[in-house]
Amino acid sequence: MEEEEKVDNTVTALVTESLFSELYRKYLERKGILANSYRMQKQADGTVTLPVLEEKLTESILQELMASVAPGSTCAVTQMKNPVLSKRARVQSPAQKLRYELHCLMERYGISWQRELDRDLPHTWQRHGDLIVLNEDCFSAPVWKALGTELWDTVASTLGVQRVAKQGRVSADGLRSPTVTLLLGNSSWVEHVDNGIRYTFDVTKCMFSSGNIREKLRVAGLFCRDEVVVDLYAGIGYFTLPYLVHAGAAFVHACEWNPHAVTALRKNLQLNGVSERCQVHEGDNRQLALCDVADRVNLGLIPSSEEGWPVACQVLKQEKGGVLHIHQNVESFQEKVVPCPNNHQQHLCMGNMYQEHNSANQQDQKSGTSASGDLENDRWGTVMKPEWQTWAESTEVKIGILLQDIHRKPWKTKILHIERVKSYAPHVDHMVMDLECRPLNL
Repeated sequence: MEEEEKVDNTVTALVTESLFSELYRKYLERKGILANSYRMQKQADGTVTLPVLEEKLTESILQELMASVAPGSTCAVTQMKNPVLSKRARVQSPAQKLRYELHCLMERYGISWQRELDRDLPHTWQRHGDLIVLNEDCFSAPVWKALGTELWDTVASTLGVQRVAKQGRVSADGLRSPTVTLLLGNSSWVEHVDNGIRYTFDVTKCMFSSGNIREKLRVAGLFCRDEVVVDLYAGIGYFTLPYLVHAGAAFVHACEWNPHAVTALRKNLQLNGVSERCQVHEGDNRQLALCDVADRVNLGLIPSSEEGWPVACQVLKQEKGGVLHIHQNVESFQEKVVPCPNNHQQHLCMGNMYQEHNSANQQDQKSGTSASGDLENDRWGTVMKPEWQTWAESTEVKIGILLQDIHRKPWKTKILHIERVKSYAPHVDHMVMDLECRPLNL
């Protein structure tokens, strides 16, 4: 037998004889007075209680029930203790529950529900602890303003949170600042736990890129012990923290020019107990006063990190080089993918975890531009969109030229890994490439 879920409160109800309860129910439902979230309940004396919306109940309704709807019946107002949720209320999704509660709220305000309002409701949202961030394309109809703050109270209580915010468009201010508005609550600071790492940030000032989880997990799996990493676009620590907490980097130089993100980054370094292994460089990374320090450089900026390439080449260790992790949005309009032959000139793989070649299989080319290697297989399969391949190879050539210009000596480069992080937009893929860069004399 299905267990009944009871709510620890009371609701207003009408009590009448069992004989007339179905007539009452149909009438109350037609008038929008029946509280459909709760079940009717039969009492020990044979009467039935019907939960109702107290604010819609009037004396004239009671008179009409007894005189016209069910002549000869008796009707009294009572309080139903610990009402039982109706089956529909218990099986609804959060979005469905929200629609129902908002429907009831509008009825209490005497506002009729229009069909187009269904398209104006949120169906997904971001949750950060007791705060949710709604998408920008919901609650845009003028009618919602008539509900005042009660609208956001209803949203919060239905979705089980204390605070509500709404996403706007990302500002074109060079800082990618979000235009998030806090609608309910006093503080916009939240904490988010991702792969065992704690992030705290102000949702109205900083963005949290949850779609990058695939790449953050990959970075966490790197072996970086004794390595120095330069993160040129640190943000609130999306990649800085996985390098320090999980990959075991000896030290990270974290560069960020958004002052709000810097504030969050410093808090996050302390939260995770790694602040002593990180130096934060606030400001434009193109003016970074570092060189010859990095074993790895993370260039985690989209749509393009190209402006950071000269700095990345500058900070690599001059005597032994290192690895660049280069992010880019790549357009691809062809549905067809091309199988990668095993003897392909470059090492192109679509793996989840970073795996460098076994040194025995590496054959460095004397010309100093690239080295060959075998492909890796994974759940993506050994396929490569032509646009991804073109981007990787052209980027490798440009980096090779930059390295020679900056260090005044020839370098060799090798594509170790190509990863599709996520789909950024229709026909646009967020890609990352690991590019090994070494002085030619090594």
